[in-house]
Amino acid sequence: MTTDPSAPPATSRLITIAPVLFGASSFACADVLSKLTFRAGGDPLIVSTLRGVIGLAVLFVWIRLAKLPSFIARREKTIALGLGIVFAANVFLLFVAIQAIEVAVAILTYFIYPLLTGIAAAVVGLEKLSWRGLLAAGFAFVGLGMMLGAHPAGLALAGVLAAVAAASCRVVLLLVTRAAMRAADPVAMTLYSMISSTLLFVAVSVVSLNWQPPLTVGGWLAVVGLSVFVMTGILGVFASTVRIGPFRTALFMNLEPLLTAVGSAAFLGELITPLQALGGAVMILALIAFQLRH
Repeated sequence: MTTDPSAPPATSRLITIAPVLFGASSFACADVLSKLTFRAGGDPLIVSTLRGVIGLAVLFVWIRLAKLPSFIARREKTIALGLGIVFAANVFLLFVAIQAIEVAVAILTYFIYPLLTGIAAAVVGLEKLSWRGLLAAGFAFVGLGMMLGAHPAGLALAGVLAAVAAASCRVVLLLVTRAAMRAADPVAMTLYSMISSTLLFVAVSVVSLNWQPPLTVGGWLAVVGLSVFVMTGILGVFASTVRIGPFRTALFMNLEPLLTAVGSAAFLGELITPLQALGGAVMILALIAFQLRH
């Protein structure tokens, strides 16, 4: 897609970043809808299963309608299927965190994954970490500590740990993808990862015999909505990566926690204190600085 050369500069820039804004907004909507499913009685396991089945169906339709390539080499297919197991843990743990604590706090805690990825990449030798990067990471963790420590009623430790564990799973996904899947088509990689993760969720749900779906029509609509929004978020990220590159896309995706906080306040009545907001702002600014360290 190309932009109209006669369009005003501001309009042209907005069109250029529209996909990533769409992606961040979609993920924020999915975050808020996830909380609604839990308030309606849904369990993280069944919500993860339904989200996988519905999301996989949406992905298949998207691939067919857009005529996107879905071929992937055997080695890369095997890796993608294996990553699906880690992806399943990522999704489930994030849902556990969202169920246990405020959505905005869960997502902000989860967003330490770029920091953890950069540190882990330096440890395994994939990249170097300068003193500026370490300083930015330090400020980010200070901001996170401010946000968690300033909660007026205290936070459920299980929710915070689940968000950190989900972030750690995301680190594994990013590092393995970077090290072994650079040549793989991202759509095909997403497809096979979702196939294995969804099959795992279905199998565990059947074996556990502990189905706790949402108890209201609104809860079911929220499940469908979050599944669709996750896939439209992925679509926006893919389109943005092609248009402005992965680095700038990652920077703009830092809007997701902010949009999630606004959405949770507007639709869930979840408010954070001024000190928590300050801690979150310090964390996001430090995160941006960390990503700009190169």
